[in-house]
Amino acid sequence: MSKPLAGKIALVAGATRGAGRGIAVELGAAGATVYVTGRSIRSQRSEIDRPESIEDTADLVTATGGQGIPVQVDHLDSDQVRALVERIDADHGRLDILVNNIWGGEQLFSWDQPLWEHSLEKGLHILRLAIDTHIVTSHHALALLIKNPGGLVIEVTDGTAKYNSENYRISFFYDLAKTSVLRMAFAQSKELAPHGATAIALTPGWLRSELMLELFGVTEETWQDALKAQPHFAISETPFYVGRAVAALASDPAVSRWNGHSLSSGQLAQTYGFTDLDGSQPDAWRYVVEVQDAGLPADVTGYR
Repeated sequence: MSKPLAGKIALVAGATRGAGRGIAVELGAAGATVYVTGRSIRSQRSEIDRPESIEDTADLVTATGGQGIPVQVDHLDSDQVRALVERIDADHGRLDILVNNIWGGEQLFSWDQPLWEHSLEKGLHILRLAIDTHIVTSHHALALLIKNPGGLVIEVTDGTAKYNSENYRISFFYDLAKTSVLRMAFAQSKELAPHGATAIALTPGWLRSELMLELFGVTEETWQDALKAQPHFAISETPFYVGRAVAALASDPAVSRWNGHSLSSGQLAQTYGFTDLDGSQPDAWRYVVEVQDAGLPADVTGYR
C-alpha cells in the first residue's frame, strides 16, 4: 500500500477518542509517525472518566503501519506541552503536521440554559479546554513546525466558518468555543504563510463518536437503529472520515492553496476522492443546511 506520509512526524493533540483517534489512525495508515496525546491513559482516566486511552489509539496507529507514540499531556499545562515539543525535537528534529483537536467539554455545557443561567464555572472551563489548549499547543509547537517548509496545522472544530457565522450554535459557550477555533486557524494562516506553512480549520460532520453512539444506545455496527429516534442521524460519519480528510490534506503537495480556509470532511471527500469506511461520501454540512435546517424530512439521497 502507498505510504505518502512515510517519514513525516505528526502530533495529534487530543487523540484519546472521537475525531482525534480517527485522525491519528489515518495519518498512521498513510505512514506517519504520530505522537498521540491526551489526559487519559490506561491506568488513569481524565475528568471525563471514559475507558478510551491514548495507548489504545497509539496501538491502532501502529497496527495500520504507522508508528503511534502515546504521551500523556494536559494541554492546559504549558510546561507539559513544552516538554512534549522538546521531546519531538530531540527524537526527530522536525514536526510536519500539528492537529489541534483538544476539546473535553462534552459534559460541561448545557443546550437549554442561556448565559445567565448556565454555570459560569463550567462555561469558563469549556473555553479554557476548547481555546486555551489550542493556543498553548500552537505557541510551543509552531517554532518546530516551521523549521522545515511545508508544515501543516489543522484546527479541528464543529461547523464551517460560513455556517457558524450565520447560525447560533444553541449554547453561548459552545458557540463561542467552536467559532473561536475557526478564527485561530485563520490567524495562524497569516503568520505561517511567510514560513511556507499552512493552517486550516476542519470540521467533521455529525460524528459517530464513542460518546454519540452511547447517547443513542447503539454501536458502530447497529448505528442505523438510532434513526428511529433521530432520522437525520442518517447523514452521520465515522471518525475515520475526517481522519482521511486530514491524511489527504497532509499528502497534498499543493495544500497551501487551502491556507486560511474553513473546510469540511464531506467537501474534501469530493475534492480528494476518499470515502468513509462503508464506501459512502456523506456531505453533512450541505445536508444540514438544505435538509435538516430547512425542516425537510430526513433523506440522504444525493448527500452520501
